[in-house]
Amino acid sequence: MKNILLALALSVASLPVLAADVCQGGTLLTGTVLTAPTYKAGSKLDGIYLDHTHVSLQGTDGQVYDVAMDDVFANGYQKNQASVPSPLNQILVGDQLELCGELYTGGDVGIHWVHTNCGDTPTPTDPNGWTKDLSQPALGNNLESNETYCYLWQ
Repeated sequence: MKNILLALALSVASLPVLAADVCQGGTLLTGTVLTAPTYKAGSKLDGIYLDHTHVSLQGTDGQVYDVAMDDVFANGYQKNQASVPSPLNQILVGDQLELCGELYTGGDVGIHWVHTNCGDTPTPTDPNGWTKDLSQPALGNNLESNETYCYLWQ
């Protein structure tokens, strides 16, 4: 019985480490959405607008984060769409998000790079990130896995 309890305790204790290992090169952040998704226009690269969708998220650590999601990586993005693309437009206040990306400061505290890194080797400034809506699993395993525009950074 002691061996079973010890094995269980070690397994539970290692869960955060396993989750962090899965978030290759980035920081794992989970929390509750506080604001509806909003569109923010961005700059242009080779004729493609690099717009973002933002939500505020209260992390499980109590900190409020600005989440900046790159629209070109959203699975329903249409070229130069000037609004929040699908499925990011389906994120609701109160939803639980799981994000893998790069934390940033400089005004707001937030996380970005919460999308695929197009097959590059993950690093702390180029993680293989994701955006998961744990409250709406039907939206998919990564809302930011569209690789159509990866050529822009190759």
